[in-house]
Amino acid sequence: MLLMQKLSATLLLCANVFAASDAEVLAYLKKGIASNVNVSNVEVGINGKKAVPSMRGWQAYFVAIEADVKQGAETRHINQNGTYFISGDSMATELVNIKTGERYNDTIAPDFPTQFYTKNNLISGTAKAKYKVAIFSDPLCPFCRRYVPETLSYMQKYPAVFGVYYFHYPLPTLHPAAVTLTKAAIGAEQSGMDNVTLRLYTVDVNANEKDEGKILDAFNKTFKTNFGLADIRRPSVVKQFESDQKAAQTAMVSGTPTVFFDGKKDPTKNKYKEIKVK
Repeated sequence: MLLMQKLSATLLLCANVFAASDAEVLAYLKKGIASNVNVSNVEVGINGKKAVPSMRGWQAYFVAIEADVKQGAETRHINQNGTYFISGDSMATELVNIKTGERYNDTIAPDFPTQFYTKNNLISGTAKAKYKVAIFSDPLCPFCRRYVPETLSYMQKYPAVFGVYYFHYPLPTLHPAAVTLTKAAIGAEQSGMDNVTLRLYTVDVNANEKDEGKILDAFNKTFKTNFGLADIRRPSVVKQFESDQKAAQTAMVSGTPTVFFDGKKDPTKNKYKEIKVK
């Protein structure tokens, strides 16, 4: 669970009697989160709302939360998103349809922001392809290492059908080596190398490795390059890396792989298989 979700979960347990206007939802969340003595400078905003299908009267609120959080001797600035479900005067952090078993936290998300369909992220097909597919992935995520190469190899065969936009989204708490690895991949992309994404998933490196030199050695061995620390710290590399993280945050991505098919979150990750390509 994300840090800010932990901070706000307790306050929501008793959130069942108030008039749920947007302003009051924000005020309630802000007051509750700020009541934690380790949290300061709290800002809360609504990024969007969606009606919950098959759950009459319920709406999903996509909320952006910023705060300074004290952890030990350090203070971290947290910028995270969360989904809250509102119906009348009730609020919940999770919503499940007991008839179907659908957990709406997994299936409801904001539409993919169109401004992130950029040429820098387009790795297959064209901007005019019939369908746009956005993939957020960590190259050291075990599921991603199976899913991405298979999925991308398939869609590459049909460039007029699928425009694939790839976003580097390493999960540093799970796979520390992925951050350096993805920055090296961005550098390779910017240098004009072909098929960087597919080759990235073949790099043999310990996911827990934190020595950037060793991680780059593994990358260079696979790509036949000579990348050093200066290469992954170039302003253009850092800018693209941060852009991908911003896209993930705006689209409320929290795990990998996360897939959006034609702007809608695809919980199955396999909608592309339903498309007739011939």
